[in-house]
Amino acid sequence: MDDFTDKSDDEFSEEEEEEVEGVARVSESTSKGAREHMNQLQRLQEKDPEFYQFLKDNDTELLEFNDEGIDDVETDVDDAELEGSAGDGMECQPSNAEKEQKSKRKVITTEMVDSWCDSIRNDAKLSAVRSIMKAFRAACHYGDDSEDQSTEKFGVMSSSAFNKIMVFVLSEMDGILRGFLKMPTKGGKKETVLSITNTKQWKNYNHLVKSYLGNSLHILNQMTDIKMISFTLKCLKNSAVFLAAFPSLLRKYVKVALHFWGTGGGALPVVSFLFIRDLCIKLGSDCLDECFKGIYKAYVSNCQFVNATKLRHIQFLGDCVIELYKVDQQAAYQHAFVFIRQLAMILREALNTKTKEAFRKVYEWKFMNCLELWAGAVCAYSSEADFRPLAYPLTQIISGVSRLVPTARYFPLRLRCATMLNRIAASTGTFIPVSMLLLDMLEMKELNRLPTGGVGKAVDLRTILKVSKPTLKTRVFQEACVYSVAEELAEHLAQWSYSVAFFELAFIPGVRLRNFCKSTKIERFRREMRQLLRQIDANSEYVNAKRANITFLPNDPVAASFLEDEKESKKSPLSQYVLTLRQRAQQRSNSMAESSVLVGEHSSVFGNKVLDNDEEDDEDDNDDDSRNVEEGTTVFSSSWLPGQNSSAKDPEDKTAKKKKKKKREKKKEQGTNKKEAIEDDVVEDLVLSSDEDGSMSDAPSVEEEAKKQASKRGKKRKPSRDLSKQRKSGRKKSKKKVSNQQGT
Repeated sequence: MDDFTDKSDDEFSEEEEEEVEGVARVSESTSKGAREHMNQLQRLQEKDPEFYQFLKDNDTELLEFNDEGIDDVETDVDDAELEGSAGDGMECQPSNAEKEQKSKRKVITTEMVDSWCDSIRNDAKLSAVRSIMKAFRAACHYGDDSEDQSTEKFGVMSSSAFNKIMVFVLSEMDGILRGFLKMPTKGGKKETVLSITNTKQWKNYNHLVKSYLGNSLHILNQMTDIKMISFTLKCLKNSAVFLAAFPSLLRKYVKVALHFWGTGGGALPVVSFLFIRDLCIKLGSDCLDECFKGIYKAYVSNCQFVNATKLRHIQFLGDCVIELYKVDQQAAYQHAFVFIRQLAMILREALNTKTKEAFRKVYEWKFMNCLELWAGAVCAYSSEADFRPLAYPLTQIISGVSRLVPTARYFPLRLRCATMLNRIAASTGTFIPVSMLLLDMLEMKELNRLPTGGVGKAVDLRTILKVSKPTLKTRVFQEACVYSVAEELAEHLAQWSYSVAFFELAFIPGVRLRNFCKSTKIERFRREMRQLLRQIDANSEYVNAKRANITFLPNDPVAASFLEDEKESKKSPLSQYVLTLRQRAQQRSNSMAESSVLVGEHSSVFGNKVLDNDEEDDEDDNDDDSRNVEEGTTVFSSSWLPGQNSSAKDPEDKTAKKKKKKKREKKKEQGTNKKEAIEDDVVEDLVLSSDEDGSMSDAPSVEEEAKKQASKRGKKRKPSRDLSKQRKSGRKKSKKKVSNQQGT
């Protein structure tokens, strides 16, 4: 060996020099070159092991290059990487005996899984961790058609073994990996992971981390059960910090979580949102832009249609978007500015072109829900310097939308705009002339004339943007509009009921309200507006009595603190009156919700429950592992396996399918019975219809009906045959009589 180390470069053969030069070139190339680099090193080790040892002793950097970019796009790690020993630079090519052993796939049993789990918990054996990770990979890829199962060591498994593997890996693998990498047991941020990427522990165990995250992502795309997906995401939230080292996996996780957040049911949207929010907090700028853009696009795609049952879900999605933008408000301002500018460009196009297509882009649920979202964001962060400048352009857009098509058919849309403007004014403390927008509605002829379309059906103004022409003439619609105008106008004036200039501010609205009381022909509306006028006059007297003793001018900064104590206690007459109007509006909305068809009424109730559970989990961090294991055993207790779509669905779907099958069978039996009855005798239809007129509680089952119908058919066929014989004999007798008469 000493003679070989003294060997100069000139004494190498030409073939060896070409190998070395090729290795040096490929080490600086892309991931494709990295694979060629590995292949050349393996060939060099087989051809000249002494020269390979020389390179290993004198130039280790040439051999121990960073091969992380090779499999950066893949979502899992194959068995060859998992079998690699800790600290080895290169793996020898497996022999033929090892290949034959790999080709024989072992069946994973529950005893094998229990032995691996016990050895990991008791002795923390690395070999057992690798075995359980191979089994986890086989479980996640079970049933994949594209997977080359001939090279896998583990194969067919039972549902019980699958459940144990999934529960153990998802519940405890995060702590095991943190122990190997010498990281804190909980939490951590991007800097924590990036600081250990150059350590020996990361080089030895990063393939385990990548295998865990990649295979978990694969099984998330295969699952259909909501509880399984929720449990998997909840467990992966603890390991989300590791995604800082794998950008491609990070992007895929963000897409999957956003998909579940927008389209999932039950507790899945909440769990998905908490996962996304945790990613943004821990990884920071690596995923903020993608999450902010993705969650807004997901919100827009899920708010295109609104009804009574979907309204709460859309409100929940909007609250999630606003909460996510709280993570980094400077970055959120940039995205919000771009999205609000897009809304302004759509409105400008409608104002310039004035075509139906342009108006339709503005007067649709997608556009209005986006305005609602940004109004909520501005109201939530109005005190922050980043979001406060967005209040003015958003107010201009909302005002332009409300006056784009000033017809009575768009009264619901205009009321929504007035509500948004009142919210922005209250949160920012700025004056917005909402009263002019509302008083213009009262002066339209549709609300002044008597209803000619009858009472009409109840109208929920929260779930519609436009009404039909017959609905405009109904009594219910007129009442809903007038009462809503009175409530929003009272809200607007109550915001300034403690201002020193309230008398001047309320003068013009008071004049126009008195004109409405004189012009309207409906006594109910006159009483409503007169009551509002009395409260405005009482509030004016209240403010005038307080400002009679002041000495400062209206433009003095001291005027901002006028009646500040009374404002906190809400003692003004208008503030008290607004409270009663809010109660009336709440009762009206509750009655509308009760009268409407409630399909999936608890679809958004999960929010508070799941958030409460998460708060309890944060308080009791020590019991997380045991709680996850218990929850996992209850969730992964079915016979579901990847690739089995029939058993992957909820039991409710199965029961629904069974009911549908029974109904189809009943319909078929009833149809065949009716056809047989029609073919046999017309009298049987009359008998069946009389049976059907009986009470529903005493209705016989399908089998009893079939038996009765069969017995009736059997009894009635005999008389029908006798009648036919009698008719034939009667015809013969009549013919004989006629022939006898002719003969005589």
